[in-house]
Amino acid sequence: MQVIEATEKRDIKDFVFFPKRLYRKNQFWVPPLWREEKHAYKGETNVMLQGNDYALLLAKSDDGQILGRNLVYIDGEFNQFYNTKTGMFGAYESVNDQAVASALLEASVEWLRNRKMEIMRGPIHPIAESWGFLLKGYDSLPVLMAPYNPPYYHSLMENFGLTKAMDLLAYEVDLEKGYQIPERIQRFVSFFGTKNRQFTCRPIDVKNLTEEANHIWRISNSSLLDNWGYVPVDASVIEDMIKRLKDILDPNAVWFVEDEGVPVGYALGFPDPNPTIRAIKGKMFPLGFTKLLRVRTRETRYRLFALAVLPKYHGMGLDVLLYKNLHDSLIKRLKILEANYILEINWNIRNALEKLNMERTKEYRIYEIAL
Repeated sequence: MQVIEATEKRDIKDFVFFPKRLYRKNQFWVPPLWREEKHAYKGETNVMLQGNDYALLLAKSDDGQILGRNLVYIDGEFNQFYNTKTGMFGAYESVNDQAVASALLEASVEWLRNRKMEIMRGPIHPIAESWGFLLKGYDSLPVLMAPYNPPYYHSLMENFGLTKAMDLLAYEVDLEKGYQIPERIQRFVSFFGTKNRQFTCRPIDVKNLTEEANHIWRISNSSLLDNWGYVPVDASVIEDMIKRLKDILDPNAVWFVEDEGVPVGYALGFPDPNPTIRAIKGKMFPLGFTKLLRVRTRETRYRLFALAVLPKYHGMGLDVLLYKNLHDSLIKRLKILEANYILEINWNIRNALEKLNMERTKEYRIYEIAL
């Protein structure tokens, strides 16, 4: 076995398509859209890799069989913001073999040491934009931008010496099981509306996506500043994300709360295309693209990707107003809503979701190791 850096066209192709073979018998793994994935691992085409040093590592047997892969990289903006020397890894996949995992991770560690990094943390996948390895909740499809992996990844990481850095949680409501917004929440919203008429809620204006993306960018960089691992992002990153979600964007799933007409908070949800992507096996042609376009009007499973309110408005219940409007606008077609990537230490959000009677269904773990 050897670990090489994938720089040649054939090796990059092997890197991209290795998960297709690894998960070929798994009923819950969702493939990427292969047409996009083939071009994603390039600094000139991926906003998260632009200007950053990175390497695609492949573990190969002597007869050329691919046994594993890992993307190791340095996020310059992260290190500058936190004044740290932290390297990242993501896109990790491998067979259940400690020798393979240790070889990949050791090569990743050495690559980072050679660049004066002091910590390796991951998985934080800059292509799929997913964080952590799935730890609990293996019996359902992941939502878009959430990982899925074999359970044995955790023992492979821990045996190498990686330890827990942070856990992320997912909460869910299932209307087919009779979920309803608690009565006390209904009463609060009615009372709040009569006492605070300067606050109003509205859905996203799809005719002005650039302006709306700027509202999300402004609110995010202020309200999420103290979140573990968050780095203020450039407006172009938010615009890029909104544009990529444009084809599945449901205006009923994105809401703003305004103070006298000025957006001060938002809830960003979207219909989950993963059931469709799995059905078309990640292939856009010949009919995959048409089926994906139907997600916006037909999908009944949604992801609540983010909910944020400016700090000066914390504690007022504006997050409840946003959730209530999102819920009510989707009620005719919604079956499942998953709120994902809740930091285990974010007690305010966890408490709010649990008061809404949302059920904790999944956990993800991010690891790190000192170099």
